[in-house]
Amino acid sequence: MKIPTGLMDGELRTFAADVRAGLGAKRKVLPAKYFYDALGSQLFEAICQLPWYPITRAETRLLERSGAAMVAPFPAVAELVELGSGSGEKLARLARPLLARGAPLDIHLVDISEKALDLGRAALGSLAGARVVGHRASYEAGLAALAAERPSRGARVVCFLGSNIGNFDPPAAATLLDAIRAALGPGDGLLLGADLIRAEAALLLAYDDPLGVTAAFNKNVLQRINAELGGDFDLDAFAHRATWDAGAARVEMHLVSRRRQVARIPVAAIDAAFEEGETIWTESSYKHSPEGLAAMGRRAGLRCEQQWVDEESGFATTLFMAD
Repeated sequence: MKIPTGLMDGELRTFAADVRAGLGAKRKVLPAKYFYDALGSQLFEAICQLPWYPITRAETRLLERSGAAMVAPFPAVAELVELGSGSGEKLARLARPLLARGAPLDIHLVDISEKALDLGRAALGSLAGARVVGHRASYEAGLAALAAERPSRGARVVCFLGSNIGNFDPPAAATLLDAIRAALGPGDGLLLGADLIRAEAALLLAYDDPLGVTAAFNKNVLQRINAELGGDFDLDAFAHRATWDAGAARVEMHLVSRRRQVARIPVAAIDAAFEEGETIWTESSYKHSPEGLAAMGRRAGLRCEQQWVDEESGFATTLFMAD
């Protein structure tokens, strides 16, 4: 499978266009995908270790206890594909029981962050019988390539772990699940991780930790604009804010302008003016219920085979099958 990655200057043009559109809008917004440059990926790995952010530990517990059961319904697996590869450590807990069967396994990592791909290759590259390939590409490009080429033997299992589905609003999540379904054939599957709705105080603490790591992660998008697009953002002139919207079932992250100011971004051809208190909406993290996740899969033409729920931290991993 070959996934087109595009040219670096093309990526820069897309970044500049997204920044120009987002900061030129009436309600300023920046796509969350731009958090994940090399520094942003490292900051996110640090967030995952924080005691106030239980998602990674909850998912790790589920994978440690039930990783073999999650892949047991597949008689043979040829490809294990992870969208948003992260460190690769979680995927290894699914790969090991498959490799124990004695058949070779192709592992494809799809991520826009080269740092994340490096971490994934390092974590998975030592597994005997596994061929690990990293693709620096968007989910859309990765799924399009998957849809165009079927494995010659066995099943394909796509893994969308962590709480990444939470970064998509309901229409976008539906579109993504449709794209995943298009990349799956009969007998293939999807393992989907999702953060569940829980107490507001616990949710907000996970996105506004006392050590300020999440705040640094949020502000890093401005530093990236400065470094790659020639911006002159004063990072100290913005504050991190996390809020919970119960009606939409989402945590929002914003960067709040501490004063009236103008940020100049020459490569994006925009001067972004801010009033005091005006925000940049940088991320939405939608929370789900187990029943809602099953319904999302059904709407995409996927059957909910089984769910594993960590009640302590409010996290679910769901196995969907393509019939």
